[in-house]
Amino acid sequence: MTDSPVSRATLLDQDLGLETSVSHVEVRRITIAAGTSGGAHTHNGPVFGTIESGSVVFQTGMQPEVVLRAGDVFYEPAGVVVSKFDTTDEPVVFLGYFLLGDGVTPEIEFTASDAG
Repeated sequence: MTDSPVSRATLLDQDLGLETSVSHVEVRRITIAAGTSGGAHTHNGPVFGTIESGSVVFQTGMQPEVVLRAGDVFYEPAGVVVSKFDTTDEPVVFLGYFLLGDGVTPEIEFTASDAG
């Protein structure tokens, strides 16, 4: 057996459901300053992301909070409230992959937080 110079690891395998129709993907590099609360929000299509540097506290709906760091990937389902995307004491830079239907542009809608 020969050692390969290429290594592959699946970081996320996400089911999008049968009704998803994607005609294009928009990739954005987004930078957020340290100590910034992203605010509860939803997207009009599914969003995948990869943290390039820094860290964020991430939470969708009432799921447990997780801290995402450089190299971590995340998924924000369409229409589901992202409760937290808050930077820590360092800025974050991430790539966002917006899966979009024909003629659709990425949209974000800020919502009232469920937190008291």
